[in-house]
Amino acid sequence: MEREKRNDLSFSRKRSFTFGAYGGSHFLVYSVDRFTCGDETRPESGENSILDILDSPPSNRQPLFSASSNQRDTELFEIIEKLQGSRIDEQRCEFPLPLKSKLLTIGGDLPLILPPKLGGYWVDPPLERLADLSPTSSHHSLDPETYDIMERDGEAKIYHEFFRSRYHHSFTAVDPSLGPLVLSVCLEEEESKLRVILRMKECSLHGVFSVSLFPNIPSAVELAKMLCDRVTVSKFEVVSYLKAPELITTFDEHRVSPNFKFGILYQKNGQFTEEDILSNTEESEEFKELLSILGETVQLQGFTGFRGGLDVCHGQTGSEAVFTSFHGREIMFHVATKLPFTEGDPQQLQRKRHIGNDIVALVYQDGQTPFLSDVIKSHFLHCFLVVRRTQGPEDTGKTAYQVSVTAREDVPPFGPVLPDPPIFTDCSLMREFILTKLINAEISCYKAQRFSRLELRTRSLLLESLQAELSTRSQCMMGDPSLSALPSSEGARGAYEGTGGFIENFKRAIRVRSHSFETLGVPRKMGGSASQKPKTDKDGEGDKSPGHLSADSLGLVELKDQASPQEET
Repeated sequence: MEREKRNDLSFSRKRSFTFGAYGGSHFLVYSVDRFTCGDETRPESGENSILDILDSPPSNRQPLFSASSNQRDTELFEIIEKLQGSRIDEQRCEFPLPLKSKLLTIGGDLPLILPPKLGGYWVDPPLERLADLSPTSSHHSLDPETYDIMERDGEAKIYHEFFRSRYHHSFTAVDPSLGPLVLSVCLEEEESKLRVILRMKECSLHGVFSVSLFPNIPSAVELAKMLCDRVTVSKFEVVSYLKAPELITTFDEHRVSPNFKFGILYQKNGQFTEEDILSNTEESEEFKELLSILGETVQLQGFTGFRGGLDVCHGQTGSEAVFTSFHGREIMFHVATKLPFTEGDPQQLQRKRHIGNDIVALVYQDGQTPFLSDVIKSHFLHCFLVVRRTQGPEDTGKTAYQVSVTAREDVPPFGPVLPDPPIFTDCSLMREFILTKLINAEISCYKAQRFSRLELRTRSLLLESLQAELSTRSQCMMGDPSLSALPSSEGARGAYEGTGGFIENFKRAIRVRSHSFETLGVPRKMGGSASQKPKTDKDGEGDKSPGHLSADSLGLVELKDQASPQEET
């Protein structure tokens, strides 16, 4: 009788248990529907079945029903401990299993990069090509003259080159289907040519026509339809604002920037996770040597060059950084080991907020541990260039560097082509290759779906602002008394001049749109019924347009960690 009471109490206390781990998708429910008493024994296979469940993949695990025994309390808590440990491990980035396969152990060394199990990235050179990485092998594609830097927008400077120095006219209109249009027309009398640029939300169209084709100079509407047959507007307004060429040039060249910022990660031997890589505080002599090849270590305090969002006044982003000038471009490197280290923060957010907002990063491997393409979680990082120091030819005693590249699958391939084998023994040649490759990687990443969508929105906002300002200020020039007191547009124009790259231009576009609509008296479209006023703060975090124009709507949540555009210069 007393035994039955104890069982009843146990039954009331332990009817069911549900275990999950940190938002994991798998849960196990252990239900105690009935307890057996007397001489009934536990099946011999019970312990084995528990081990099978713990060792099996999560998708194959089945609910486990406990058996009655005097040790079930102890066993149950052992199961809980094992399950929680298993679930915590599942939250980590898993390193692929086939590390020891013959495909990967090429020449006794592991490759620099391994693609994730679920795919989504390409690797160059592919693993199957890594057959002979001897630095004494013949090298192909090591001619620095073939290291061409890609142009972000090849036609961005046409207006500045062919229009601003000649007499020309510009026109604006708002098409019912295409939205705002800005048309520029220039007559090149010396060559009897008519040069036309039509700016639309999607792109700018450029055309050159022989004057002999027309008995009379075509109208603005006719020229626009020659470039795009989707134009349905029946009339353009002429632009008479004296500073229109400056505004138009700024819009055309908003994608062109001479400044770049790249992350640099230091991966020690045996480091597989993001937490391990971002927590390194010491730099090996070999890593310092690579940094000296890439650029010069500068003191941030009072630094006057392009600083890529680093603090040059208060030391909040460290005291040193690596900077270089390369073919008329300024490059700032966000070196993880030089950014502030926070004790007790495994994620190292002070470092992640800079490197996680870069689009391209370089990884230096101090050992033979491969880099997993998706180990650094970021909305922005789309490409990694991985460098590993290897033994050079014995007769020369030189150091050699092996290079590999990985990028998300929607990033198009870019040059310069990796040599075959991908090994460099000449440091100056490697520097030329790596810097060119990093710049081209970022330009190519802009064609990925996430960035191309955001870039289209940026262009649309800037064009809408440009058309509204040109139209309104032209009316002011014609004597409209209601617009005679408009303030100068210098502040608005300066706000979106390209200095800090593509992401900064998006935030500038939001601010310019707000500035133009407020100063020109144009009503703004607000998302939702309630009006919203953009917030502002020291980091520019509140520079978001109302409603659907928020950057967060694209999933780019790390924008909040970017330095303000004014601070990028």
